[in-house]
Amino acid sequence: MGRPPMHNIDFDMFRLSEDHEALREAVRAVAQDKIAPHAAEVDQAAQFPQAAYDALVATDFHAPHVPEEYGGVGADALATCIVIEEVARVCATSSLIPGCNKLGSLPLMLGGSEDLQRRYLTPLAQGVAAFSYGLSEREAGSDTASMTTRAVRAGDEWILNGQKSWITNAGFSEYYTVLAVTDPDGRRGANISAFVVEKSDPGFTFGAKERKLGIKGSPTRELHFDDVRLPADRMIGAPGEGLKIALRTLDHTRVTIGAQAVGIAQGALDCALEYVQERSQFGKRIADFQGIQFMLADMAMTLEAARQLVYVAAAKSERNDPDLPFFGAAAKCYASDVAMKVTTDAVQLLGGYGYTQDFPAERMMRDAKITQIYEGTNQVQRVVMARQMLARGGA
Repeated sequence: MGRPPMHNIDFDMFRLSEDHEALREAVRAVAQDKIAPHAAEVDQAAQFPQAAYDALVATDFHAPHVPEEYGGVGADALATCIVIEEVARVCATSSLIPGCNKLGSLPLMLGGSEDLQRRYLTPLAQGVAAFSYGLSEREAGSDTASMTTRAVRAGDEWILNGQKSWITNAGFSEYYTVLAVTDPDGRRGANISAFVVEKSDPGFTFGAKERKLGIKGSPTRELHFDDVRLPADRMIGAPGEGLKIALRTLDHTRVTIGAQAVGIAQGALDCALEYVQERSQFGKRIADFQGIQFMLADMAMTLEAARQLVYVAAAKSERNDPDLPFFGAAAKCYASDVAMKVTTDAVQLLGGYGYTQDFPAERMMRDAKITQIYEGTNQVQRVVMARQMLARGGA
């Protein structure tokens, strides 16, 4: 056997394109000027970040993934992650605007008809409507196939009854992708279909806002369906394809949670770096103590590893690679674990000040926690990764 060629390697694959770097600069400017000044107030008042929404819509960063044929900018998966990362760097709540819009509308892009896509993606791209995703229920969180929400066929309509829990931006969004059992006697998991529900549909209401640890400005509420009549053309894909579409969606959007986690961690590291260079104890900056330097080095090292994993997963999402389920789960799991560790260390580095609301570190620590939970807990991500490895017989 001859040795493999060791020249003509394309090193561009290990760095961002000029377009991606320019995008980062543009989003960072918007985030710093229009979003960061309101982040603390959004958290303290638990109010929707309207200023951030307006700024993101004005710059086409609110739903960058929408294809150009529907009036969007057609950003690739990596570009969308960069948008989410840079917004999360200053305000995790606001980063859920592009993140939730992709999560809610991606099922249409994966399985919806041309008419359905044009009808709902166009106003999303215009910024006149937002999208949310209704999969989980009170007793069907990780075990999504055990959902009890039902849709029964009645002529040219489906009648929807049930509820969904922990729905991001519920009440604010105009459109909702909702999963429901359409064949109670069918095979478990293959008896679920997906629908688009509109906020104005009679019988569709919302529960009270959840009181949360973090991402307080993003409303999280239950969805309630009481004989909601949906035209048959609101179904996404064919009957029974809903859960398959839903899980394919999560393979892609878990990468965006990884990006959010990276952004939160970067914001916390930025805060800690600034503080340790200004704070003095024992006659010198605390940044000059080796113990502090080791903490900073570990924070930056794991953060950069998480960022690279998220970017690789984003590239695989864009190509729809067969190993995306592993990399999507890995990126979300690792980046969120890193975010929790980095934000906790940032609070520690700020000492007593880190425990107060005078600095953003404590907010970032609270916000980081949800990235380990939503779109599948990190325990579930490890199950996904292990199953992928076992299915292909190795790493």
